[in-house]
Amino acid sequence: MDARLDQLDPKLADAWLELSRHGEQALTPDAYRLAFADPEFLLRRETRGIRFQLELLKPDLAQQAQGIENTVVVFGSARYCSEEQAAAQVQAAQTNGDAAALAHATTLLRNARYYEMARAFGRLVAQHSAARAPADKLFVCTGGGPGIMEAANRGAAEAGGISVGLNIALPHEQRPNPYVTPSLSFKFHYFALRKMHFMMRAKALVAFPGGFGTLDELFETLTLIQCRKARAVPIVLCGSAHWKRLLNWDLLVEEGAIRVEDLRLFQYADSAEHAWDLIQDFYRAAAQ
Repeated sequence: MDARLDQLDPKLADAWLELSRHGEQALTPDAYRLAFADPEFLLRRETRGIRFQLELLKPDLAQQAQGIENTVVVFGSARYCSEEQAAAQVQAAQTNGDAAALAHATTLLRNARYYEMARAFGRLVAQHSAARAPADKLFVCTGGGPGIMEAANRGAAEAGGISVGLNIALPHEQRPNPYVTPSLSFKFHYFALRKMHFMMRAKALVAFPGGFGTLDELFETLTLIQCRKARAVPIVLCGSAHWKRLLNWDLLVEEGAIRVEDLRLFQYADSAEHAWDLIQDFYRAAAQ
């Protein structure tokens, strides 16, 4: 008799569906199996709280063991690419005479400057930390995926540094970019736990243009700091023209939704060097 469970069994959490996408795995109930060695038990809906704890604890212990105490978190679009890749796509579209592909590639080429800026910024963070004492080191931390995330991890790797990637399991499989330090490449099922890890060690947040995910992460950070649920850290929005076109902060002040003082929670930068200077200025002022 086949004792395997149906993966659609309502007793099982959605985490099992995600796990099953990564191989031919089957859950076999066994009452005599030790509870902590029983995947069928750990993947029940009733044990979700335990999975929360595990997803919080695993990356935390691994980062502690490798001396990751302070991070600079970099957010931004997963869809942007390097200038070299974008230029190649433009060339290919021109050669093929594909108007739609050319329009898309042209947009990619225009936005590739953000990839290169994030790459340069990751390099600056790693260079700063190279000769510092362990307690003073800063490490790039990203969502671990492609685009801006890849660029920041790439810059750190090119400078000889290590960096963190906090990836997320998605319906369309998102693999970690090749520049994340392998032993610091983590995968999450729960967005909430992933976002908690972004903030746990963050000494600064640098946000590049991006989509819903970038905005979600930016506004959650702003809310936590505004409500004093998280310590104040420098928040730098890279690409001032983009952010000012996208968000009308003054409207929120005029309508009484935020205070004018809340606008001091973030600053703009248009180069990797300026973003890095703003972070250093923040901590120099805090030390006085």
